[in-house]
Amino acid sequence: MKKQNIGTPAYHLTFRTRAFNFISHVALTVLSVIWLFPVFWLLLNSFREESGAYTSYFLPKGLTFQNYINLFTNTGLYDFPLWFMNTLIVAIFSCLITTMFVLMTSYVFSRLRFPARRPMMNIMLVLGMFPGFMSMVAVYHVLKLMNLTQTLTGLVIVYSAGAALSYYIAKGFFDTIPRALDEAATIDGASKNTVFWRITLPMSRPIITFTLLSSFIAPWVDFIFVSVLMKGKADKFTVALGLRQMIERETVSAYFTQFCAGAVVVSIPLVILFLMTQKHYVGGITGGATKG
Repeated sequence: MKKQNIGTPAYHLTFRTRAFNFISHVALTVLSVIWLFPVFWLLLNSFREESGAYTSYFLPKGLTFQNYINLFTNTGLYDFPLWFMNTLIVAIFSCLITTMFVLMTSYVFSRLRFPARRPMMNIMLVLGMFPGFMSMVAVYHVLKLMNLTQTLTGLVIVYSAGAALSYYIAKGFFDTIPRALDEAATIDGASKNTVFWRITLPMSRPIITFTLLSSFIAPWVDFIFVSVLMKGKADKFTVALGLRQMIERETVSAYFTQFCAGAVVVSIPLVILFLMTQKHYVGGITGGATKG
């Protein structure tokens, strides 16, 4: 191998590349430590033996699993298992309904051509840019007229009714699927419905996974809508609202470590889902049906 001369442009280019890579790795390492530190602190406090929300030291003097045991057994004031089941029910139904709305809307905009297609896409795109909490008061009054406040059904409606507004990512994925497949199926006598279910969806696993995870996470971590709809009905709380009650001023000293344990438990299903579907999730964001 020929040794590069220090004064050559190739040497300077290689040196700058190595220096840039070194600085990038250092910066990413520092950012990773900053990001992981709160997670480590939360995990550490969930096993802390001492009660209270504040300590003058970082490392606990004693570790215990009792906080997790109390979380599931001490349900007199805070019924975490019930909140967890409420959240799971709402997340599953919202996830299924949202995914179907998004996929069907995206497929229609990607494959069909009709007079109002472009105006509808533009209007839905603009409406989807507004944060959902801007409609919070109107949504509450509509659900109140339907007698659906303080119900899990009302929460499912809130999280899934506007799902079609998020069509653009799935539409971009469907655009990568060759139209020749649709045309060949149509020539063989397949309807639009058959093409969608039998041809398009089997090729769309990445975007289906992305949509499923995104629509599952939203109700799982939401606090704003559930706090408005449920108010004081504790048996209909989700984990986000329920855990928030543990750190009120009156109870934070006694329940803070239990709150940390609950936050760790809540994150476990999301971590498992992401690890199981990571490959398809990333493909749904960056790839297309015709890639790799």
